[in-house]
Amino acid sequence: MKSELKYFILACLTLTFFSCEALRRTEKVGEQQKSSREVTNFVDGWLFQRGTTATAASNGEWEEVVLPHTVKIEPLVVNDQWQGTSLYRKDFSVGEINKEKWFFHFEGVMQEARVYINESLVETHKGGYLPFTIDATTHLKENSLNRMEVEVTNVDDPTIPPGKPLADLDFNYYGGIYRNVHLIKTGNIYITDAVEANEVNGGGILVHFDSISAESASGFVKVQVRNESDENRDLGLRISMVSEGGLKKTFLTPVKNVISKGSFHFVQDIALKQPQLWSPTAPNLYELTVEVLNRGEVVDKISLTTGIRSIELKETAFILNGEEFFINGTNRHQEYPYVGYALSDEANYRDAYKIKEAGFNFVRLSHYPHATSFLEACDELGLLVMNAIPGWQFFAEGEFAENALQDIRDMARRDRNHPSVVFWENSLNESGMTAAFIQKANEVLRAELPYNDVYTAGWMDHPAYDLFIPARQHAKPPFYWNNYDKPGRPILIAEYGDWEYYAQNAGFNQKAFNDLQEEERTSRQLRGAGEKRLLQQALNFQEATNSNLKGRQTIGMSNWLMFDYNRGYADDLEASGISDIFRIPKFSFYFYKSQKRPFSGAFSEPMVYIASYWQQASSTDITVYGNTEEVALYLNDSLIERKQPSKDPFSDELWSPPFKFEVESFEAGALKAVGYIDGEEVATHLVQTPLEPAKIELSLDTSGREIATAHPDVVFVYARILDRNGTLVPNANLPVSFTLEGEDAELLGENPKPAEAGIATILLKTKEFIEPLILKASVEGLPAASLTIK
Repeated sequence: MKSELKYFILACLTLTFFSCEALRRTEKVGEQQKSSREVTNFVDGWLFQRGTTATAASNGEWEEVVLPHTVKIEPLVVNDQWQGTSLYRKDFSVGEINKEKWFFHFEGVMQEARVYINESLVETHKGGYLPFTIDATTHLKENSLNRMEVEVTNVDDPTIPPGKPLADLDFNYYGGIYRNVHLIKTGNIYITDAVEANEVNGGGILVHFDSISAESASGFVKVQVRNESDENRDLGLRISMVSEGGLKKTFLTPVKNVISKGSFHFVQDIALKQPQLWSPTAPNLYELTVEVLNRGEVVDKISLTTGIRSIELKETAFILNGEEFFINGTNRHQEYPYVGYALSDEANYRDAYKIKEAGFNFVRLSHYPHATSFLEACDELGLLVMNAIPGWQFFAEGEFAENALQDIRDMARRDRNHPSVVFWENSLNESGMTAAFIQKANEVLRAELPYNDVYTAGWMDHPAYDLFIPARQHAKPPFYWNNYDKPGRPILIAEYGDWEYYAQNAGFNQKAFNDLQEEERTSRQLRGAGEKRLLQQALNFQEATNSNLKGRQTIGMSNWLMFDYNRGYADDLEASGISDIFRIPKFSFYFYKSQKRPFSGAFSEPMVYIASYWQQASSTDITVYGNTEEVALYLNDSLIERKQPSKDPFSDELWSPPFKFEVESFEAGALKAVGYIDGEEVATHLVQTPLEPAKIELSLDTSGREIATAHPDVVFVYARILDRNGTLVPNANLPVSFTLEGEDAELLGENPKPAEAGIATILLKTKEFIEPLILKASVEGLPAASLTIK
């Protein structure tokens, strides 16, 4: 029996977990060890009523839903987004609590949540982009069925950032419990949650490295432990760090007496030799495990992933791990079509994957904190991040300002251990903040993270901010920010490529200037706009990128933006994304991909891309994007020309200027581009003149993450209309009908869906992906297509 118990304890101690902040893994424990932590998904078994409250709910018309959930499936173009109050209800069993603690962790509820347990109001939380945790222990009924109800309200509220009415807002805030919910059970001695603890520079687990080099890294781990037992306890911590290669180092803190009903912050110095440093080209991660010991027994245990990297901001450069590093990035909204913000963890990962795939090394979170799973993906894939509090063209003193300051605190506490986060935008984007608010916002962040490598960023050129992040259009052409000259002041162009072309730098009022658009000048081009306009969008981004690179104090840039999205004030899609809202690339995507130097880490393969459909209406001036030294272009196997990149005033600063070719006349057939490095062929791309539609090809966009099996997921389904040679027919706008066979899944979106530039897209939403699914697509006059998903 003793040997069996010894084996059981040893097995428990070797399991791997993620923290309640990361909430990605679950520890299952036996009844004999009530003190262990157990984290479980609390996402299924919910009932939902739209447009009602806890006091007004009817007993009849409930909809069964699974989280993440949006209060209303919206059309593709959202010009009348639903707003109001809705109700979520879930019954759950509670046995004997027996010194357990029950917490419910909500990752995100848009935007005001009132949580009831057994008809008692437990908490009211304001703010839709950051988490909150409730201690439900004293509200539960032992050995009985309990009920949780969550009232969710997303009406206009000038006290809750972003504060601006939806009808005037440049993005949408979709209602619902739209991120994960977890039930966390612990013993009465436990590590706190950083946001719930509400401690300045404390709560939960905080890891920070002060001294970093290739030879060594040293820092500390700070952990708050709460003792809710009836006795004072002599407690200590065992802290281990494990590299991806399996190297492990363990640290033990001195034992401290933690008083009954009290808490204590343990601080343990840590040091590692030859650390595996984190960077976009080598995103090495460590697993940090913290165990709370009570007389040698593990009474709580949390693991999280983190990374070790040194960053420094200088007047004209960003320094990463001791080397100058130019930041080339994009902006991202967290919206999907139809489901709004209700994305799965896998969907968030796929977005990060696509940003990395486009050649970027940086993403600015526009204009609010995104999901923890997105930050975890950035950690894993190697994307630098600028975190941001919610805000856009709105400021008010009083409760709004206080809530914005609390957003800074909660953002810092939630995200401080992510190696990807290098800048903190504690600034309300394009908003008329007062000097007093700016000063206070920086004081709040520096109190939370009082370290030399924590850098604040603001859109206003205020000395309190470490980094000035204007949009390109905040200056005037033709130089924009190239002539910016303030000693000691680095600059990052936070947005470029859209507004300066759309509204000719007409100012901030986007509604007043919506008639200034010229179809062949603007960067706002839907993927179906045709070759000429897609090439214009790509040229706009190219010209702006080239201009940005001339700024002496410019350390980086992020284009506007990665994906098309909806806006509260507009009745069309904002189409300046380099991919459309369905995540399908436009020509601009390949321009950016070509700016990633080959062989410089992950996602940096040599590439060439012909920006043409090569049909009768196509231009015979051919643009090829590539990151190779030379490109040869062939028409029907006859060499047109082999050349180096074409430098001009719009490309003379680029790392990889486009290759420009002139074809004498159109001739149906195949254009082929071949890229060379050191004389060797390293990349090819073939474009063939499309014939008549002949068949349909079905595919899923999994982008680095297969469909989740144990929890809900959303994934795009693409139906490509092809000719008999397998070439996409970009002029085919035929309606495609989708059907689905299988359990626990549904299709969302317009159905039939007209193809756009040859591709029709629908959204597949799964609940539990256990049994195979069969997708079918049909177009009148073409053979139907079928795809079995296992």
